[in-house]
This record gives sequence, structure tokens and C-alpha cells, in this order.
Amino acid sequence: MKGATLRRKIVESLRSQGFSLRHGRILSEHESDKETIRALHTVAVLHKKDKAKKNLKRYEDDLLASFANGSEVKPMDLEPLLVQVQPDSYDELLFRYAALHWRIPVSSGYGRRLRFLVKDRSNQKLVGIIGLGDPVFALGARDHWIGWDRNARIARLRNVMDAFVLGALPPYSSLLCGKLVAMLVASNEVRDAFRKKYNQRIGLISEEESDGRLALVTTMSALGRSSLYNRLKVGDELLFRSLGYSLGSGEFHFSNGLYQSIFDYANRYCTWSAKNDKWGSGPRNKREVIRKCLRKIKLDPDLVYHGVKREMYVVPLAKNAREFLRGEQNRLNWFSYSTADLFDWFRTRWLLPRAARMPEFANFNRESLRLWREE
Repeated sequence: MKGATLRRKIVESLRSQGFSLRHGRILSEHESDKETIRALHTVAVLHKKDKAKKNLKRYEDDLLASFANGSEVKPMDLEPLLVQVQPDSYDELLFRYAALHWRIPVSSGYGRRLRFLVKDRSNQKLVGIIGLGDPVFALGARDHWIGWDRNARIARLRNVMDAFVLGALPPYSSLLCGKLVAMLVASNEVRDAFRKKYNQRIGLISEEESDGRLALVTTMSALGRSSLYNRLKVGDELLFRSLGYSLGSGEFHFSNGLYQSIFDYANRYCTWSAKNDKWGSGPRNKREVIRKCLRKIKLDPDLVYHGVKREMYVVPLAKNAREFLRGEQNRLNWFSYSTADLFDWFRTRWLLPRAARMPEFANFNRESLRLWREE
């Protein structure tokens, strides 16, 4: 594809998604209107579903059977079960299928990954999903909160993970189980799973042995300010701590069928940044691909700033997480929350009052979650 043609298609695509452009830049008008933000993500979400159709549609009947009808959910009997997802398993298919029901495009995560299904032990139906992946190297608000300098960050970034997807699915979402799933990120079981998977693992780039200690989880809200994570406590302890808002940059608005053309053009005409040879050949990430392509075809590389700001959070898993991550202390003074402990608090504080107040969840039909109808 010629540069002029690709330039025109990118501009047309951005406008068709609902972005307003002025002087080659996206106007930032989307800080508080969640429906507008959802609309901006629509094209990227539909593209992701269409891309997944080839591999998942044939399993859809079986996958849907893992979701509950509202009549199958008994709030008094609900008991969460954390199931770690293994590669090339049915659980992995279910995780991927569930993630397609988010109103924003869900990343597949980067580098190290830990994925969990949260099931209801009473009926074995899916409550929600947790996906943890490698954090970005530099994140201003996180690094400021920790108090990191570059050397400390290099040394202990391996003790941090980012939640790239986190939440509940219907009908459990109607019972505020998104809060339960979020709380489980802080559980001993998640921390233990990280230790078992990554303890004594040698880093590809650092060539250093990981100690398997997960000290901090970061995440961002899906749509601006979060009602899910704000003031989420166990007793008096705040689990999710807000760091403010992102600058509103990313790649979702190019992940709509055009990214492959952008990559092909950049791969042909651009030079990738210098980096460690152990990463392999090619670009560092999607951000580099898009920015280099935009610059080459005479569009502003700051088109990666879409203006959709998301609230950033940290979840410390130890009382001295910051001191540990700064390298000032070598032992972690853990918070200790079992899945059962977290659920007991959630059950009394949110689940049972919500079920009594809004019994309509029982009318939910899982068939409404079907993604691909017969043509």
C-alpha cells in the first residue's frame, strides 16, 4: 500500500470511529462520557471478535455452557474458586472467549503471563477472569508512587505485574462480583501461583534469577473513573490505590484491521530502534510500529494520544511494598488474604445486600452472550 493511500485510510478510520481531528491531532473530549468512550472502542472490539471467530466459533456452544443462567446462581451458595489457566487447554479457550465480551478490546498481555478463571464452586460456572502480564518499563505515576530511580526499577520491575483484564461476567456482574474478582488479585493464591511459576526463572534479558515474589499489581480502569476499584477495602485496608489518570495514549484506535497495513509499511520503510539482541528482530512494541509509520507517511506520531484517559491503580501485596521495590528492604511484610477471607468480606458487604435489592439477575439467559449467530 502506498503511503498516501495508507494516510488517507488512517484518517478516514479515525473519523469513522468517532474521533475529531484538528490540525492532524485528535481532540481530547472524552474524559467523562462513558458511552462516548464505549462508542470509540466499538470498531476495535468488533475487529477483535471477527479475528477470533475462525478459532473459537466452532466451540461456542460448549463455551456458552460454562456461563450461568441467572436461575442457576444461588447467592447464598456462591463460593469462588480460582483456576489457573494452562496453555493449550479448554480453560484457555474459555478465557479468550470470555475476554471478547468486554466493551473495550482486551490485550493478550505481554511477556510473563498469569491467567485465572474465577468459578462458582457451587455450580462450576464462570464468574469472571483475571489476566496478569508484564508491566511497561516506564510509567510515570507508578514510578513516582514507588519512588523509583532507574537502577531500582531495573532491579525490581520483575516483582511487579499488570492486570490487563479483570472483572466479572453476567449474571455475576449484576451481583457486583466484579469487585470480588478485583479483590482476588490481592489473594495469597495469586501470589503463590506467581511464586511457583517464576521462582528461580532466569530473565531473558537481565539473565538474573527471579525470586518469585510478587510485591505489586498495577491496573487501569476500562472507562475513565472507576466505580469498581474506588474505595475497595477489606476491613479498613484499601486494596486499590488510585494514582490519577493516564495521558490518554494507546493503540486500540489502530487495531481495527489497519494495523497489519501499518506494520507492513513500517517494516518495509522504517528502521527499528536499537535494542538488546536477545529480544529478537523487529520492533519493540506496537507503539513503535505506529509512531514510525505515522511519521513516515507525514502524519503526526502523536495520533497515538487518543484522549481517552483511564484511572490508574496500584495494589500493594505487602505493607512495605514500596520500600522493597526501591531496594531499601529485602524482606516483604505480606498482607495475608486468602480467597475465603476476601469472599467472606465481599459476601456480607456487597453480595447478599445486592441480591436482595436487585433479584432481576435471576432472569439472565446466557444465550444473550452468544457472539456469532448462524448466518
